[in-house]
Amino acid sequence: QVQLVESGGGLVQAGGSLRLSCAASGSILSINVMGWYRQALGKQRELVAGITRGGSTNYADSVKGRFTISRDNAKNTVYLQMNSLKPEDTAVYYCNAETLSYGIVLLYWGQGTQVTVSS
Repeated sequence: QVQLVESGGGLVQAGGSLRLSCAASGSILSINVMGWYRQALGKQRELVAGITRGGSTNYADSVKGRFTISRDNAKNTVYLQMNSLKPEDTAVYYCNAETLSYGIVLLYWGQGTQVTVSS
């Protein structure tokens, strides 16, 4: 079992910045990949950014060059630095962890944190 606790959401003006944090606890050694997803009102949840245990990253095209995902292994925490925010970035952001154990992939989710970007 993995528990994820997010923090750092809020209200910001367009062009501003926010940093989201996701602290993992529990069976953290089984975590393969961690990522951030978001879900805007009336839309499907989408991948924003992901980072592997080895540090490889990937991003949605819509956030490339503006968002940066990083991890602090000592703190078991993943961050999402969001710069040059746009109103279309408004959504609930969810932290995600993928674990692999005995060939079985499991997904864990945080409770979500609201990000609102005003124009």
